[in-house]
Amino acid sequence: MTATGTRTTPSRGLVLGCGGTLGAAWTTGALHSLQRALRWDPRHAEVLVGTSAGAELAALLGAGVGVEDLLAAQLARAGARADLTGHFAAPPRALPPRPALFPGSPRLARHALGRTVPLVAGLSGLLPQGRGDAARLAALADVLAPAGGWVAHPATWLVATDFDTGRRTVFGHPDTPPAALRDALRASWAVPGWFPPVRIDGRRYADGGILSTASADLLVPRGLDEVYVVAPMSSTAPGPRRGLGRAEALLRRAMTRTLDAECAALRATGTRVVRIEPTAADLEVAGGNFMDPRRRLAVLETALRTTRATVRDLLRPAVTPAADPRPERRPDARTGA
Repeated sequence: MTATGTRTTPSRGLVLGCGGTLGAAWTTGALHSLQRALRWDPRHAEVLVGTSAGAELAALLGAGVGVEDLLAAQLARAGARADLTGHFAAPPRALPPRPALFPGSPRLARHALGRTVPLVAGLSGLLPQGRGDAARLAALADVLAPAGGWVAHPATWLVATDFDTGRRTVFGHPDTPPAALRDALRASWAVPGWFPPVRIDGRRYADGGILSTASADLLVPRGLDEVYVVAPMSSTAPGPRRGLGRAEALLRRAMTRTLDAECAALRATGTRVVRIEPTAADLEVAGGNFMDPRRRLAVLETALRTTRATVRDLLRPAVTPAADPRPERRPDARTGA
């Protein structure tokens, strides 16, 4: 803003979608590319929207952790924050622990039969209730916010799903009762069949990705100039898939259709939407299990290359070559430089 109150930069929102362990790694690479291309710090977004793994990164940004620090921690560079390095180095296992014998939410499945929630959401309610331990997320939240509190950014929204009614719940939103960050983050990350739902004020909440991969439409009423959507679980050109990737592709297609509609709604209000998604090369490296920790570094290293090109192409109409006279060069996978 200038001294007279006139805005000198566009108002921007940032939306970070779900995607498990590999989605978080890929999103870190995409954020690095976006920050460099725009010369803009994502922490300065007017609104940060995060779902599941995206909620984890939105909380980090909302707490003041910069993209360079996220990248350093993911790569375990010398000098990186030890607490963040330890967090990223200990993701969930590639396969969930043995789940309970009973379905997670028969009520949610019944809502799907009545067509009051999407079919994918209903199917998630039929999965056996997970028994995974989300203590790492609670520990991260305790580092980022005071006990029982929230991050410093005034508009950090973490998306979860009421696991019995199928209603979307946006923690951190002014229309939602306050919740502790440690509860909201675990709720948004509570993948059905993997982690148990999280109780908050007597209600059970699970992964926000049950309803939408990113919930970009939450920003429709904000009237922002630009919204940057980083969505590791959607793809407009995924290419051929093999093995487990074929099953994952079915979920990816459904999530892509939902995000298409959300972005269309944003554009209809005059908001410029820049949507960053994995390429076929990214998906080839990731494989079909988005929770496989063995592929985390390979996914991140690939993303540093592919998202640099993707972001450059997406921003070309708005960012001319004259804005950056330095010659184009490929980033070093280990340093991101």
